[in-house]
Amino acid sequence: MSTTVFFAVLLAALLHASWNALVKIGEERLVGVSLVALFSGLIAAVALLPMGLPSSTELPWLALSILLHTGYCLFLSRAYNHGEFGQIYPLARGSAPLLAMLLSALLLADYPGLHGMLGAGVLILGVLLMAWRGGSERLGNKAIKAALITAMFTAGYTLSDGAGARAGGEPVRYTLWLFACNGLVMLVVLMIHQKRNAWRQIRQHALVGVAGGAMSLLAYGIVIWAMTQAPIGVVAALRESSVLFAMLLSVWLLKEPLGRVRLTAAAIITGGVLLTRLG
Repeated sequence: MSTTVFFAVLLAALLHASWNALVKIGEERLVGVSLVALFSGLIAAVALLPMGLPSSTELPWLALSILLHTGYCLFLSRAYNHGEFGQIYPLARGSAPLLAMLLSALLLADYPGLHGMLGAGVLILGVLLMAWRGGSERLGNKAIKAALITAMFTAGYTLSDGAGARAGGEPVRYTLWLFACNGLVMLVVLMIHQKRNAWRQIRQHALVGVAGGAMSLLAYGIVIWAMTQAPIGVVAALRESSVLFAMLLSVWLLKEPLGRVRLTAAAIITGGVLLTRLG
């Protein structure tokens, strides 16, 4: 993995943690997730104008990814309803890269190097430690179940999007089509969930939606591009350094506790990131 790709993925991690913090701050988490998806989709749709239609090789992957991203949005919002941001985020994100790395090796014959595999394992250990013992209280069964299902969707769309971006050879176009279509789907979800209040929610929280949508689109666009430059599993693992940024945001914005366990977990995560850099 080159230095450029490494720091680009770290930027994506910061952006991802930031838009998730915006969702957690709001009272209606499904509304927040839906608005982020909606406005990122609108931005993507405008940027799509000069890009053209997706290729036939991209279409199956796009269809699969839209389904997986929708499931991710639904269960992420549910998880945030039942636990602290500083715990849910690392559990949902930290469980995903190991699945993604294993599946990418088994299904796509995409094998990371030894340091990449070791770094992923250390990183995952750190984020799981932060999730299980890093909060003011232990997570309940509902929170754990929702977070782990979110991780399953994350692992699935990570592989699907990586394969789709490679299939068409146009990662930017693929990302824009993905976000535009996913935004439309989540608009439908929002209208079903909020019924007559949907448009009022959109108008009331438009600025948050635009900010979160822009961060979400840029973060994932960087990741999709990085997957065309380095092994998918290593990129997916390095992206989980967003847990470090989430820890800082949870303390700064949400006033969640910062104890020795969280600091220890942060040190382990940093070691995992450095090992991944060598992969």
